[in-house]
Amino acid sequence: MLTSKQRAKLKSIAASTETILQVGKGGVGEQLIKQVDDALTARELIKLRVLETAPEEPGELAQALGEATGSEVVQIIGRRLVLYRRNPKKPVIRLDQ
Repeated sequence: MLTSKQRAKLKSIAASTETILQVGKGGVGEQLIKQVDDALTARELIKLRVLETAPEEPGELAQALGEATGSEVVQIIGRRLVLYRRNPKKPVIRLDQ
C-alpha cells in the first residue's frame, strides 16, 4: 500500500511519462494483461489510455488491471490510468527518499 507521500511522488513522475498502452473495445484480456505485466516489470510506473470504445469505464478497467497484475492504481485522470508495481529484483523508482 502506497503512502500519500509516495503516491504524490509517483503522480509527479507520471505527469511527464508518455502513454504506452491503449485499452480499446477488447477491454481487459489476456494479451493486455501480459503487456501491462511486462511493462510494469520493466518500468514500474506506466500510463495507459482508455479509448471511447472500451467496454468499461476507466475506474473499472484500472481496478481489473491492478488486480490481474498485482499493481496499484496511482491515478485516474479522465480516460488515462497510471499503474505502479515495484520490481523487487531491479527497482527503477526509489520511493524511500
